[in-house]
Amino acid sequence: MPFEIDDSVKVKEGVMCPDNDSVSMAGWQGRVFEIDDGIVGISWDSITLKQLPHEYIKQCEEKGLSWSGLCLSVDEIEPALPRDSEEIAWEVRKNIESTTLWLGDGEEGERILKVIADAEDEIEAWNDHLTQVLIFPFDAEVSDPQDRSPLKCGDHVQVKGFAEADDLYGVLVNVSRGRERFVFPLCDLTVLDKKSPNYRPVKDYCVWFANR
Repeated sequence: MPFEIDDSVKVKEGVMCPDNDSVSMAGWQGRVFEIDDGIVGISWDSITLKQLPHEYIKQCEEKGLSWSGLCLSVDEIEPALPRDSEEIAWEVRKNIESTTLWLGDGEEGERILKVIADAEDEIEAWNDHLTQVLIFPFDAEVSDPQDRSPLKCGDHVQVKGFAEADDLYGVLVNVSRGRERFVFPLCDLTVLDKKSPNYRPVKDYCVWFANR
């Protein structure tokens, strides 16, 4: 049966994922976005997106493949009734992307994802996490100076504790340089002692903040 752009289709029984033959795609449903010589490009609908196996999404991210849709032959799909709108599917896809962004980054990405998964406010999630794991005081180096700040790149400071958190600068900490005291963004600091238990969580936070 010929298909047209925007048609709703579902995957037939017995069809396995072409990139992972251990994953059954039977019943997965979406909309046609491309047709080329018997191959149909499908964007999954919101219901299928919500049911995608976590391990499948992770493997797609690691391999640089799309998990939000797939190309299949016309023999592997059949017509279906739409179950949502394109707008709803787009919103669900964006929500999933906000967390799965880190799945392709190995152990570091997994640690970051554990902090922000299901968080309504990711800055607050990091603030809560770091409050639980960081040990003060610790020595750090300024990796990125702020405008109008007397602290320069490469300056060594001692981090005394948390100050506050906001959407613009993220987690702010109290630091000292000799007798001077400052409030400075944690995302612009690097823990000097790489063997310190503080090193990894601060680095994870800095990576997340730079790519949020």
